[in-house]
Amino acid sequence: MSSLSAIITPSLLASIRDHPDLPRHTWYLIAATTLCQLNRPDEVSTIYQHALRHGPGGIAPSHDEKLRISRRIREALIKAAAVGGVPRTINALLELKKVTPDELLDEPESFSPTGRRADVYDTPAPLIMQRGQSFFETVYGKVTRKVMNQMDHSGTEDLGLVARLMYGYVLSNTSVLSAAETSFVMIAGLIPLDVNPQLKGHLKGALNGGATVEQVKAVRNVVVQICMASGMKVLDDSSPAGHGWRSEVADL
Repeated sequence: MSSLSAIITPSLLASIRDHPDLPRHTWYLIAATTLCQLNRPDEVSTIYQHALRHGPGGIAPSHDEKLRISRRIREALIKAAAVGGVPRTINALLELKKVTPDELLDEPESFSPTGRRADVYDTPAPLIMQRGQSFFETVYGKVTRKVMNQMDHSGTEDLGLVARLMYGYVLSNTSVLSAAETSFVMIAGLIPLDVNPQLKGHLKGALNGGATVEQVKAVRNVVVQICMASGMKVLDDSSPAGHGWRSEVADL
């Protein structure tokens, strides 16, 4: 990793942190998720350390604020696994742990800010699945039935079942990240993967979760900016494959 050129330069970091349309406390979630999906876990640490030093708005944070930042960035990476896969989340979280002060870690079977342990072991599964279904309906709105029906009839109903599990146990848990923030994480996770059909759903899903058009556009544009700094570009006939997008990145 050390031989790779840095994606996050001081000027890029400043432009992300100070973006006027990004909601407070989201710049580091968006940047970390994007870098995780770009397979640059080393730079997730850069984002985190800067956030610990400067807080969400350039002011040195208190211990409680640092703990909040730590938990929010970890939760973003956990939720990113729903679209980018567990391996990249593992690598990002392990890199993050290397630079996380001990007092800002949540150890196994200690206090859980998400309450997911209780979701898994103490809550009846139908309740969690219903929570996931409600969250899914909020994200997809009037096309909910069409989207789920497409997955259920993809050739294996297991695709729909996996989606229900992800929404139930991972995405619908809003103890740390709100519904809109969860959609921001999904947007940041999907853009580097060049999957416009899914991205379109979550762009609108962020609006359904309470974000404004300006906020969603800001998230999209910041993610594209980071991706382009990593070398991604729109591919044309002379470069039909490679590190980039096959078409323009979806927008609202």
